[in-house]
This record gives sequence, C-alpha cells and structure tokens, in this order.
Amino acid sequence: MNNISLLIAGKDQPATENATFQRCNPLSTEVVTVAAAATADDARAAATAAAAAFKTWSQSGVGERRAKLLKAADIMESYQDEFISRMMEETGATPAWAGFNVMIAAGVLREAASLTTQVGGEIIPSNVPDNMAMGVRVPCGVVLGIAPWNAPIILGTRAIATPIACGNTVVLKASEQCPATHQLIGQVLNEAGLGDGIVNVITNAPEQAGEVVTALIEHEGVRRINFTGSTGIGKIIAETAARYLKPALLELGGKAPFIVLEDADLDAAVEAAAFGAFFNQGQICMSTERLIVVDSVADEFASKLAAKAKSLVAGDPQDSHNQLGTLISTQAGLKLNDLLEDALSKGASQLSGGKAEGVIMQATLIDNVTSDMRLYSEESFGPMVAMIRVKDEDEAIRLANDSEYGLSAAVFSKDIARAMAVAKRIESGICHINAPTVHDEPQMPFGGVKSSGYGRFGGKAGIEEFTDLRWMTLQLGPRHYPI
Repeated sequence: MNNISLLIAGKDQPATENATFQRCNPLSTEVVTVAAAATADDARAAATAAAAAFKTWSQSGVGERRAKLLKAADIMESYQDEFISRMMEETGATPAWAGFNVMIAAGVLREAASLTTQVGGEIIPSNVPDNMAMGVRVPCGVVLGIAPWNAPIILGTRAIATPIACGNTVVLKASEQCPATHQLIGQVLNEAGLGDGIVNVITNAPEQAGEVVTALIEHEGVRRINFTGSTGIGKIIAETAARYLKPALLELGGKAPFIVLEDADLDAAVEAAAFGAFFNQGQICMSTERLIVVDSVADEFASKLAAKAKSLVAGDPQDSHNQLGTLISTQAGLKLNDLLEDALSKGASQLSGGKAEGVIMQATLIDNVTSDMRLYSEESFGPMVAMIRVKDEDEAIRLANDSEYGLSAAVFSKDIARAMAVAKRIESGICHINAPTVHDEPQMPFGGVKSSGYGRFGGKAGIEEFTDLRWMTLQLGPRHYPI
C-alpha cells in the first residue's frame, strides 16, 4: 500500500482537512494507493511555493542546474524497482514497460542537464551606431506540467525536466490513475537538491481535477502550461490558458497511420506493426491505429501479422509469461468492445483477438475497415488495430491524412527515396521510415499537428517552449537623439 502526501516547498503535506482518495489495481481492484486529495487552495499553495523559489532558482548557475539534474537521473535509476512496482500496481503495466519508462526518464533528465548550457541567444545587428542588440532567452516563471498515466515516468519527467534546466520552477499535477508513481518523481528530484519549491507535486481526486487545474492555470505565478493527454481535455486546457493569455504546449491524441507499400519488407513491417499496435496494450499516443496496406501485399501482410498477434498473450502483468498487461480500466474495455462490434456489424473481419474481458484484451487485428466504421476515425487507445486496404500509393497517402489527428506515422518501402517522398506528404509531427510509429528519444522534437496538439517537447525545441525571448541592448558610445 502506497500512502502519499502532497509535495509543496520541499515538504510532504496533507491535503486540506486530510482529504484522500484511493487508486485501485485495474485487475485485482484492490486499493494500492491512498493519496492526498488536493483542493484548489492546496494547488494555489504549491504554485505560490514555486513562485517564491523561482526568484532564487532563476538566478542559479548552469553548473548547479546540470549537476542536480544529473544527480536526479542517478537517483531515479536507483529507485527503479520501486518505480516498477508502483507503475505495475496502479496502471497494469508490464515490468518491461515500467522498466523502459525508468530508463527513458533518466535519459530525459540527462538530456535536460545538457541543455543548461544551450539556453543562449544571439547578437542582432542594430541600425543604431555603437549599439549592441541581443536576443536573450530567459526563464519564464512557474511551469505547470500535467502528465498522464500511460507512460507515467517518462511523461511526468518530461513535463518538468526541461523547464527546470531553463531556470524555471515547476508544479507537477499528477494523474489520478497513478498518483504514487508521479509522486515518486517529485521525491527523486527533491532528493537531488531540487526541493524548497523548485519541484512541487499535487495529487487530486478525479472529481476535483477541474477546480485544481483551473486554480493552477489562473495563478499569477504560473506562466506556462504543458499537458499530455486526450484531445478533449486538451481543448479545455487550451481554452482556460487562453483566458489568462498563458502559452500552452499540448501533446494530445493520435490515430497513427502505418503505410505498407507493395515493395515493403513485409517481415520487418509485421514486427514493427505488432510493436506499434500492441505494446503497452496500445495505450500510447503514438500507437499504430491504422494499417494502410496496398492490395497486392495485403493478404500476405495480414496473415503474418495475425500470426504474430496470436503469439502475444495479455494477462496479469505479474505473470512473466504474458507479453501484454491490462487496460487501464473496465471502461476502456467497454469502449473497445463497442468499436469492435460496430466494425464487425458493418463488414470488417476479425483476424486475431476479440472482445475485452474486463481489463484483459488480446491483441486484435481487424481487417477490411472502411470509413463508415467508428474504428476508422476514433482513437481506440487499446490493443486493437484497423487494417485498411488501398489500391496504390496515392490512395494510401489520402487515407493517412483522412484524420483529425497528426501525431506519428510510418511508411514501409525498400525504395528509400520513394518512402521519403511519401513521408513528406503525410500530415504528422513525426514520421518514421521502415520503423514503428512508437519511438521517442529525449533530444528529439516531439509533438503533433491538427488535433494532436501544438508545441514541441525535447531538445532545443523545449528551450523555446519554456523560456521568454528578450530583446536587450547595450549602448557602447554616444547616441544622437532628434530632440
């Protein structure tokens, strides 16, 4: 059992009136976490603590920032077993996925450490004699990071690492589905010396999410918001932030297309498609949701992928024989079943898997999906992938772009020049050639277009998101004035 408090100004604190909420294991339904249920006042206290800490942290040297972020990465790795345990209990993830989260999150911290010396600027030629003009990037203030449950260690760390490197202070608004996992990130950073309000963590009951987030966004000290989650909630975040003229970075839903052309290496495509569609039970924003396959190779591709899917077993993540874990909730399973029933009733073919039973769903491949089926356009966010057959390359590109989403995409062809030309025509923030749609590295510019959001996490792109660009001048000699 995890019993966790709020983390405000470097101290563990109870919520107002000691209010708590419970998080249950998706499979066993046993209570695994009792977490502090923050009120709007608690949230404001965290933002106030971050604003106070900003005065000092924003003036810190890059060496100090780098050293503490590197120390945090080491401490995070030392907590690997605890992170894995909490993530498995709260989200139903497999040990492999949870361990991968720890590895990448530590990499995110190290990449952020490397960015500390890249928060710079430029000299800009001025029309005024003897005037040195500069564009200088400076810390912006308190950054609110709102992270989801599906890759909680990676995405919780990503929400706050680059802001810290840029000299900002942060409030991490934890997911209600994994409060203990997100709280441990704050504990790690505090142990690394990023306490006293530099890093704060707020947990809240699901029914209080709206008031807590609103209180954080409207707080005068909060100057940036970043959110990773559903498009529906992202729109609410964006609208709220806009009312207070605060920039937001949004990484939202996806319906990633995976194009297989007639000259593709089918074996390689099958392996990548299975990984992209079913890893973490398809509960990744970049998950392969639409397999767009040219007719001439569709039968062979479908046969091979169905065989691969049938070899993957979903079940209790504690059982090492299961390659896949559980869905986040029974509600997720019910949604997937509705999408499946709709597709089958309209002529689609089920080549593997089938209906979810509670929070367990086997890897499911649905062939002959058409545009009149909900599975064609709605994000499934589960281990079920739609296969759509097309006559040629042009139709494949048209269908790839026939979506409100535009996060990740993939193209498979042995002709690299051809694949690159196809990739250029796909409307997405990310596109991989002869590789899966699921791929992330800390130094890469990560984000989408259309309803998948705007702004970019990762590397130098993150510096632009979490700093203000100031114009500064230094007059080095006499200046003439007209009056």
